Amino acid sequence: MTATYETQRAALAEVVAIPVTPFAEDGTIDRDTHRALLRRLLDGGVKTLTPNGNTGEFYALTPEERQLVTELTIEETGDRAVVLVGVGHDVPTAVASARHARALGAQMVMVHQPVHPYVSEGGWVDYHRAIAESVPELGVVPYIRNPLLAGARLAELADVCPNVIGVKYAVPDAARFAAFARDAGLERFVWVAGLAEPYAPSYFSAGATGFTSGLVNVAPSVSLNMIEALRSGDYPAAMKVWEQIRRFEELRAANASANNVTVVKEALASLGLCRRDVRPPSKPLPESERAEVAAIAAGWSV
Repeated sequence: MTATYETQRAALAEVVAIPVTPFAEDGTIDRDTHRALLRRLLDGGVKTLTPNGNTGEFYALTPEERQLVTELTIEETGDRAVVLVGVGHDVPTAVASARHARALGAQMVMVHQPVHPYVSEGGWVDYHRAIAESVPELGVVPYIRNPLLAGARLAELADVCPNVIGVKYAVPDAARFAAFARDAGLERFVWVAGLAEPYAPSYFSAGATGFTSGLVNVAPSVSLNMIEALRSGDYPAAMKVWEQIRRFEELRAANASANNVTVVKEALASLGLCRRDVRPPSKPLPESERAEVAAIAAGWSV
């Protein structure tokens, strides 16, 4: 394991923030607001950022916009945090995005779960291998949402691509995660709980050492309080944070997570930090549902 990979592994054992992508009134990316939101995360103590994640509306951005988001994040972050750039779509597009991230100085890429109606386990390995081999200097983190994928396939991938160093595991089943991690190699990878704070305590108990977060956009201190409790093994304290964020995350998860990004942006809008606009197929919250989100966000900012 190289020193570089050790640095990257350490960055995954953190609150891995998934920044939102704010839009201006004309629908374009609001560059100044984007930078301001990134600075707020960095000033709040966040050490790892994932531009072009799902909370950043990855699938609603054009290729040019995804490049812009990567550029803004790396420029604004400098050496204050590690940047883990989300890539995906077809193999040539993902490879081009990974190489673009490398050219700008990103340290890692996260490979989105392949969006395809026919995914074989061998094809999953081939897809990630093509991307990982195109940027051998970068740490590569598969984003796993497929409950049928066997842990042995991840081990097979890492055998040929040693830069596959971590996993964002986002199957809502803690027992499945525990088995998958052990089949793949518990100590071989950094395991990131990819379903954020609601699943972090159960996934940490099974071997995760980091978790992703969209909530962190709204209240960095809340997310950092949870990971500190989990690191110290203080599960009662972690569950107090869990209780604190439960309703917010329930609102995000409702209706098959239809409002996952919407609720985060609504909270930010209630604090005057960005517009509430999201792109289809997401939709802003109706006015009748905004007050509850605003009240939660206001409580965290006290």
